[in-house]
Amino acid sequence: MKLRHLLVLSSFLAMFSFARAEPLKVGDAAPAVTATTETGATLVFADVYARQTYTLVYFYPKADTSGCTAQGCSLRDGYEALTAKGVAVIGVSHDDVAAQKAFKDKYRFPFTLIADTDGKVIAAFGVPTYPVVGFAHRQAYLIKGGKIIYADYNGTTDKQAEAILKVLAEQ
Repeated sequence: MKLRHLLVLSSFLAMFSFARAEPLKVGDAAPAVTATTETGATLVFADVYARQTYTLVYFYPKADTSGCTAQGCSLRDGYEALTAKGVAVIGVSHDDVAAQKAFKDKYRFPFTLIADTDGKVIAAFGVPTYPVVGFAHRQAYLIKGGKIIYADYNGTTDKQAEAILKVLAEQ
């Protein structure tokens, strides 16, 4: 009986561990994926990489939750300084179009949010997810010339803009 309980407990705990993926590293090519924005439009990431000096692609678990809101608001508040340095900002989560639009409107985010309901973008960047719920782990990637030049594997929540601006100052 104890063995059975141990097996059940082990299975339960495994459901809440991160699904392991191999995140992209500095120097890797940035994925040229296509995804759906909060408006329902199609966004071709390679087009953004080609148009902008830098592209920040950041991943967050769930729209309109405390940490995700803090991260998005950090980027909103630092948006003018980021765009002055040539940075396009793209936020990605597993939320659907309606949730992303509501999140963007509620907090007045001036950047694009991706509704990655099929997990294609999350997988292309190798971002780990929670297996049961599919939420992406908080991460951020700064891209220049189609290559990853900085990776934040812990997603600097309320200091995300500050962290990126610091990286840019060192370029």
